[in-house]
Amino acid sequence: MQLDFSDMPDIAIEFLNYMLTVRNISKKTVSEYYYDLRTFFRYIKVTKYNADENDFRDLTVNDITLDDIKKIDLTDLYSFMAFTSRELNNTAVTRARKVACLRSFYKYLHTKVKLIDYNPAAELDSPKLVKRLPKYLNLDESIKLLQSVNGKKNVARDYAILVLFMNCGLRLSELVGINVNSIRGDTLTVIGKGNKERTVYLNKACQDAIAAYMAERSKLKVIKDPKALFLSERKVRISPKTVQYLVKKYINASGLDPDKYSPHKLRHTAATLMYKHGNVDIRALQSILGHESIATTEIYTHIDNEKLRDAVKSNPLSSISPKTNNKDVSTSS
Repeated sequence: MQLDFSDMPDIAIEFLNYMLTVRNISKKTVSEYYYDLRTFFRYIKVTKYNADENDFRDLTVNDITLDDIKKIDLTDLYSFMAFTSRELNNTAVTRARKVACLRSFYKYLHTKVKLIDYNPAAELDSPKLVKRLPKYLNLDESIKLLQSVNGKKNVARDYAILVLFMNCGLRLSELVGINVNSIRGDTLTVIGKGNKERTVYLNKACQDAIAAYMAERSKLKVIKDPKALFLSERKVRISPKTVQYLVKKYINASGLDPDKYSPHKLRHTAATLMYKHGNVDIRALQSILGHESIATTEIYTHIDNEKLRDAVKSNPLSSISPKTNNKDVSTSS
């Protein structure tokens, strides 16, 4: 992902680069902060300089100055949040991210580079988020999904992708970022949120699926991105969009609603099955999923109520083996 902040004021560029290089925040999050700040600066232009709101999405912001930013108070920030809800139809989750962005931005200006004497965002409250129970596939639906993988092309690859999602609970970004050398025996190293590295343990189903895929991958004559584990038709690293497409394709083929399930729902499925069937400690599950806060993991305790390798091995899908042909998925006894 290439990031371009050239249309932003210098102070914002410096902040975004600080988040990227010093704080080591992921490119995805920094990209979202870029859009959030750009929206905020456009709001300043509309409310403070009478720019035409009808041109909101086309307003340039690189002429916003530090003095403009200094004039913003807490009331302005709350007005901005109301604007994002009322005029931009931002969800509570999106507004909460904007609050996090503004807090980080003003904290940087106040405590890091000391360019402002007052931090109006310090008291800015975030929208209350309603915790919804995660959607997930039950065991029968999960097996049916794996059995739906067939066709003439990319069967081993697609099967391995689904197996890793549903056994290891990987995020989409983590899966597409896997390199061949990320795998060592029964361990997989992934880069999670905030560029944090963690070890994921591979059960037999994962190891078998990866081995079957690697056997097919080794037959490719030209690989443009040899480091990448999962390759696209063009023999480069598979994109998140392609993975989303293939997940929906097999969800649909298995008779489930493709609008209800996504790669992230397969992550929920892995967590739910491990917790429900594997007698997994919540702290172990937190480590497996790479959650920074235990509160995020606790959402899975609605289902039922050791270590990381044992927890992953306990996943009931661990016994599902790769296909030997395009008709059946065999199950070891």
